[in-house]
Amino acid sequence: MSTDRPSSRSIQQEIQQTRPFRSRAQESVIALLRTASVVSRRYARLVEPHGLSLAQYNVLRILRGAGEEGLPTLAIRDRMIDEGSTVTRLLDKLEQAGFVTRDRSRPDRRQVLCRITAAGDALLTQLDPTMDHADTDAMSVLDEPQMAHLIDLLASVRTGS
Repeated sequence: MSTDRPSSRSIQQEIQQTRPFRSRAQESVIALLRTASVVSRRYARLVEPHGLSLAQYNVLRILRGAGEEGLPTLAIRDRMIDEGSTVTRLLDKLEQAGFVTRDRSRPDRRQVLCRITAAGDALLTQLDPTMDHADTDAMSVLDEPQMAHLIDLLASVRTGS
């Protein structure tokens, strides 16, 4: 059952739920999912005017971090924030837009290496200040120790430890 903490009432009010949660675990999961959704929508609105989805933006960031060597498609998939994204479809659209290239690697022609292009890198460079500001703004309600604690808590949830 939910307690009368302000944060508990907040998520219930936000989703207009009048009955108590079945458990603290359910309340936690719903709060986490709702928070992720709210934050994702904010970021999606920032990249959409540039012709990108949030998942495409994530692929470009991953490839920028990989440097000139690029990454195989499966490695990109493993690094994605949203694991449900279809990487091949994302890469198709990014390649059509001129933001990535894909090449068959030499020893193993089955493996496709993906690299960010100069145009893709320029787009990320243009978006960097906006996204940096959004990061700061999204987390402005927390101080440094609280952010560190949040990062640790979320890592525990993801790893089950």
